[in-house]
Amino acid sequence: MHAARHPQPARNLRFRAALLGMALLCTTAFAQHAPSLVKVAGVQADGSVTTSVATIPYSAYASPQARAFFPQMIAAGSKAPPLSAPIAQNRGFYDRLNSDRAKRMGKLYPVTTHRETIAGVGTDVVLPAQGIAAKNRRRVLINLHGGAFLWGAHSGALVESIPIASLGRIKVVSVDYRQGPEHVFPAASEDVEAVYRALLKRYPAKNIGIYGCSAGGVLTGEAVAWIISKKLPVPGAIGTFCGSISELAGDSTYLAPVLNGDPSPAGPHKLVDLPYFKGASASDPLVFPANSPALLEKFPPTLLITGTRDFTMSSVLHSQALLTAAGADAELHVWDGMWHSFFSDPEMPESREAYAVMVSFFDRKLGR
Repeated sequence: MHAARHPQPARNLRFRAALLGMALLCTTAFAQHAPSLVKVAGVQADGSVTTSVATIPYSAYASPQARAFFPQMIAAGSKAPPLSAPIAQNRGFYDRLNSDRAKRMGKLYPVTTHRETIAGVGTDVVLPAQGIAAKNRRRVLINLHGGAFLWGAHSGALVESIPIASLGRIKVVSVDYRQGPEHVFPAASEDVEAVYRALLKRYPAKNIGIYGCSAGGVLTGEAVAWIISKKLPVPGAIGTFCGSISELAGDSTYLAPVLNGDPSPAGPHKLVDLPYFKGASASDPLVFPANSPALLEKFPPTLLITGTRDFTMSSVLHSQALLTAAGADAELHVWDGMWHSFFSDPEMPESREAYAVMVSFFDRKLGR
């Protein structure tokens, strides 16, 4: 396990928007009116958080850039629309946020992009401007964007795909999967299956990787479970970042909000409460593969990434433990001081470290 540095929070309703931008931060919105266990007075310019119990300094292991960015990010988060706002308003907010991120990323990591329909499903295809490396001509990555299963298509997909395609010199296909509230589980898994089946005609399964952040990390686990249930060959490797195969629970669901300047909730916020999972069961292994050790035995090598200020950290740690216990190859990296989906902002050293870990993992695991 690797410690590193970086800040981005998972927050209550008002905060989730700017922080996640592409992730399932909205899960923290469910308890916006619930009683809190710890009151928070605010976040100071040096990144410290003042609470009713104590003042918590920002991580000494984080980079100066992360420390400077942390309070700015929290201030920006207050502009997010509430979860109760029309879905178009939320999607518009996140699209503007992610479009700005993607533009900044494009200057640092040159790529070309185009939209393509694969097996009836819309995708964004991202290619390295310097060309695909010779060793990757028979490899491909599938990205599943974050966004609480509500938003994140296109601009959010580019945020997750641009640095990996450019640094890895590999083709990335980001799936515009069906989301809530218009669609419900297993619509997204079906869309990933369709794209995966089509890519299997051009690439060996062992040369296909799947990854995603937040909701995309959860969907990556669900998609693998779905692929196994359809008796298809599993992909060569996967990445579940800031969200994985377990429901939200554990210490981070209480502590991360406080570390990110929000009150501690009275109870954890559940992924199955998202509109996309309406009617789904939390005990279904196709929703949470953690429910089935036999299923996890069949999982491919899995990279898990989180930060100590990520509200999903405990579930990510639990996911890694379950995969390891089942005999799967599960590699975990944790950055100290980092929040949910921290690498969505490309300028920080911690983001660059995370991209390097992702690129190295798929380079080592694909084609084994």
